[in-house]
Amino acid sequence: MIETKIRKVGNSAVMTLTTEMLAMLDAKEGDTLYVVRTDDGGLKLMAEDPELKAALAAAEIVMDENRDLLQALA
Repeated sequence: MIETKIRKVGNSAVMTLTTEMLAMLDAKEGDTLYVVRTDDGGLKLMAEDPELKAALAAAEIVMDENRDLLQALA
C-alpha cells in the first residue's frame, strides 16, 4: 500500500503520484488516467480507458468469428 495526500491547488484538490505509483500504472507525466468506481464503492485508477478496452475486445471477437467474410470483402 502506498500513502499519498490530497492538497488544494487553486480551486482543485490534487493527489500527487509518486514515481513508484507511475511505474505501477506504466504511466508517465502527461498521460491520461481513468478513474472507475468499483462495486464496493472504492475507486480504481487505470492507465487504459476501460470502455475502449472492452470495445476493442468485442471487435476482436467479431473479427475472429467473421475472418473469412472480412478477407473476402477486403
